[in-house]
Amino acid sequence: MSPSDATSPASGPTGSSTAELVDLLDLETLEVNLFRGSNPPESWPFRTRVFGGQVLAQALVAAQRTVDLAAHSLHAYFLLAGDPAAPILYEVERVRDGRSFATRRTVAIQHGRPIFIMSVSFHREEPGLDHQLDLEGEVPGPEGVPGIHDLPESVLAGLPEPVRAYWLRPRPIELKPIGLGERRSVPRRMVWFRAAQALPDDPALHRAVLAYATDMTLLEATTVVHGTSVLGAGIQAASLDHALWLHRPFRADGWLLYVQDSPSASGARGLARGLIYDRAGRLIASVAQEGLIRPVGQAG
Repeated sequence: MSPSDATSPASGPTGSSTAELVDLLDLETLEVNLFRGSNPPESWPFRTRVFGGQVLAQALVAAQRTVDLAAHSLHAYFLLAGDPAAPILYEVERVRDGRSFATRRTVAIQHGRPIFIMSVSFHREEPGLDHQLDLEGEVPGPEGVPGIHDLPESVLAGLPEPVRAYWLRPRPIELKPIGLGERRSVPRRMVWFRAAQALPDDPALHRAVLAYATDMTLLEATTVVHGTSVLGAGIQAASLDHALWLHRPFRADGWLLYVQDSPSASGARGLARGLIYDRAGRLIASVAQEGLIRPVGQAG
């Protein structure tokens, strides 16, 4: 990361909880392979249930605590809604330890029941073939995209109230959606994001913060062409599974471009994909998620 891309403290409510996010990802070790995670303050969003990105990130932290290699991929399923009033236990199974690769399985538990399961693969860094799918078309840099609190009132007023409230609340991740509120003819959207304040120089922490952020806006790609939102009252939405592949080193407190699309939605489920690029145009991660997008009133 170049000095010009380093994150300075964000003004306003956006940067108020970055330190709290770092604390949230610092799990308590209870026993070998067993960790406990807390939930965020009541002032944070997602307080009716635990935010899926939080469980994803904490589960990754737990797995990383048991291995010396760097995570390169994870595959997870959300089983039950988390209770924000109760801590979460993370039990790690050491599935395999090889010379180049290691595998871990993490189960998140609340009230004696698994609420989330995840497999993580770790790889020792080594040289090899190198290519990437480059970003297509011209995309405005983050300096050319207004922050949420800099948008004209005419844009904010046109958003449904739940959507407006979501984007305006304080959060540890600074978001700059491109074309917020615009009706799309194709299921594709882009968001610049970064940790709202500088993070410690710990690659494992940056991977966990990225995992947290990947669940914040991705499912919205499944509804954008339908004139509705997963944040609105007309859709019952929930993440069902989540996959993340980490390709190249990055910093989560430098601006990252999240290019999202949805190849299919049917049967009350939507599939969303994401490619994440850094400021230099390097593809640093790929994401896929299927989610429930059930119209309210439809039988479950």
